[in-house]
Amino acid sequence: MSLLAGRKKRTRPELPLVPLIDVLVMLVLFAYVTMQARSTTTLNITLPKVETAGKNEFKGTVTIGIDKDGTVTFNGKSITDAQLITLLEEVKKVDRDIPVLIKADETTQLKKLAFVMDACRKSGLNKFSLQSR
Repeated sequence: MSLLAGRKKRTRPELPLVPLIDVLVMLVLFAYVTMQARSTTTLNITLPKVETAGKNEFKGTVTIGIDKDGTVTFNGKSITDAQLITLLEEVKKVDRDIPVLIKADETTQLKKLAFVMDACRKSGLNKFSLQSR
């Protein structure tokens, strides 16, 4: 019995987890705060060229064209701005959900294109699209 009394009981080694978790949380918080989040608009991104862009067949019956001089055509006929608004109103009476295709020359003034798009919206034809090459 004297042999057992003189021996010290071995203590198990302990690993302090709470301070390790605190340090880990601080590292993650520091990484999050110092991280620079950038949106795609600020990055220098070159978008890929799409070979099939614009090759879908248009099934609508309304096509509005704008040439480089600003002349507006409605299904191939030259019209004035006032005539465009009345024609779009008539189209809305026939079918409100008819798609409208706007073909604009690449040198067309933005003011003319905005007028045509606004005329479509005012007449209630919200399903319009722009054709590109």
